[in-house]
Amino acid sequence: MFTTKAKEQLALIILGSIAILTVAILVITLGYLLAKGLPSINWDFLSQSPRQMGRQGGVFPFILSTFYLTGVALVLAVPVGVGAAIYLAEYAKVGWLTAMVRFFTEILAGIPSIIFGLFGFIFFVIMLGFGWSLLSGGLTLALMILPTILRTAEEAIKTVPRSYREGSLALGATQGQTIWKAVLPSALPGILTGIILAVGRAVGETAAVLLTAGSSVLPPLGLLDSARSLSVHLYILAVEGISTEKAFATAVVLITLVLIINFTATKLVRRLTPQ
Repeated sequence: MFTTKAKEQLALIILGSIAILTVAILVITLGYLLAKGLPSINWDFLSQSPRQMGRQGGVFPFILSTFYLTGVALVLAVPVGVGAAIYLAEYAKVGWLTAMVRFFTEILAGIPSIIFGLFGFIFFVIMLGFGWSLLSGGLTLALMILPTILRTAEEAIKTVPRSYREGSLALGATQGQTIWKAVLPSALPGILTGIILAVGRAVGETAAVLLTAGSSVLPPLGLLDSARSLSVHLYILAVEGISTEKAFATAVVLITLVLIINFTATKLVRRLTPQ
């Protein structure tokens, strides 16, 4: 029979092994991608437009399109998600309606991206007549990331101590002033964390963007222009066998972009978090 101490040591060894295995998988994956992709990355690759359907040239238009699509999605989803979170956490009474809203929000967060893409294609591209465009892709991505922003923002607001609200109200502030001046600043790091997660999903999305934003190799000049994101370009290069080397290089650029966004946002969250 194992003693309690032996069981604890065994559990520690198992958990440590799992942690090491997780890190090893990440390191091996990143190392393989870097080894295959870095030789093809240079200034021309980052600053030029593609030629011969991506066999030559660079990915500059796709970097712009990725930023544009993510920006449109955030502009639409963040105000709605945070606003809904404030209502659910601060104004809505506990009952069947709020329970239903939370339930369907969680269901929405678990829907596969291809379903969002199909909905966006039928509704935004065809029914509303936006076509394969930056606007259609941005609206579809906004629907995808909305549940993540809403749920994380609501949980962040709920973690703000009740004493903050009571102290503000005791000083004569209205509920709106209390939320704006006391609650939201304290909840901001948690809200930003949710936005970071949403950005990561939007930047790496492929199926929904391919069905709604299209795959033009030209940079979009307006909201109704077609746009190809880095993830879509990577998918086309790999699936159609256009260029394996360029596909790996595009993957490195995409990963680097996500890492830069996450690193910058994490630094911002730490600066805003009270010590």
